[in-house]
Formats: sequence, structure tokens, C-alpha cells
Amino acid sequence: MKIITQNKRATFEYFIEQKFTAGIQLQGSEVKSIRAGKTSINEAYVTFKNGEVFILNMHIAKFEASSIFNHEETRTRKLLLNKHEINKILGAKEKDGMTIIPLTVELHQGLIKVVIAIAKGKKLYDKRETIKERDLEREKRQLLKAKNK
Repeated sequence: MKIITQNKRATFEYFIEQKFTAGIQLQGSEVKSIRAGKTSINEAYVTFKNGEVFILNMHIAKFEASSIFNHEETRTRKLLLNKHEINKILGAKEKDGMTIIPLTVELHQGLIKVVIAIAKGKKLYDKRETIKERDLEREKRQLLKAKNK
């Protein structure tokens, strides 16, 4: 499993409750562009239409070696999940303050998968706490590194 791109702000902005791995419906030039690492999910989000799951604002750069039949860069793409997973996600989304966000785009046994998560937004004081914990961990690692030298 190779991570192609990840949403680094997701764990800072949200509490991750539950993760799901979904396939994604792509065109040929999109697959080649993703394998080249030219994709971004920082502004992407997940929505529902007619009982199906879609990802919006996922940016996949145009593949340069492609013909004139290239793809639109930020088109709406369908996520492939089974009914049980869709119902579980829909039920969780209807709760207070829950949202569905993409975390990573991965290459899994030759297939491109998107890891999505049910998440709850953090308040400002939660974000400050996260920053404090990260700084303490960094200082601990630096002290251990200095001590071992």
C-alpha cells in the first residue's frame, strides 16, 4: 500500500472517528496522473446524491502525454462503497457536527483507493492542545537524540 497524497490538515482540523476505504471511479488519463503523484485532496469533501457517495473538488492534474480527450481537473467523482458502508456513513453524518473528509489517496494492489473518515470538527482550544502535544513530543525526541550522542 503506497500513499500517493494525504490531507495533512485533516488530523489538525478534525477528530477522526472512523475510517473507510473506497474505490474511486476514474478515467484513464486520471489514473496515469494519480500514479505520477499529481493530485491533491486538501480542498476535497464528500457528499451524497441519490444514495451514492461522491467526492468533490479533488484536484487531479491533466496528464501531459494524453490526447485531446483529457479529463476535467476538479470534476465530481463517484466513490465505490457497498450499501452497508454507505448506510453507516449516512447515519453518522446525520449526527451533530459530523462530516466526511478524505484522508489519503493510496495505491493498493494496483488499484487507486481513497481513505475517507467520519470526523468531528475541533474547536480552537482543541487545536491549541494538539499544538502543545506536538511540541512536547518534538522536545522529547530532541532531548533523547542529544542524550544518545
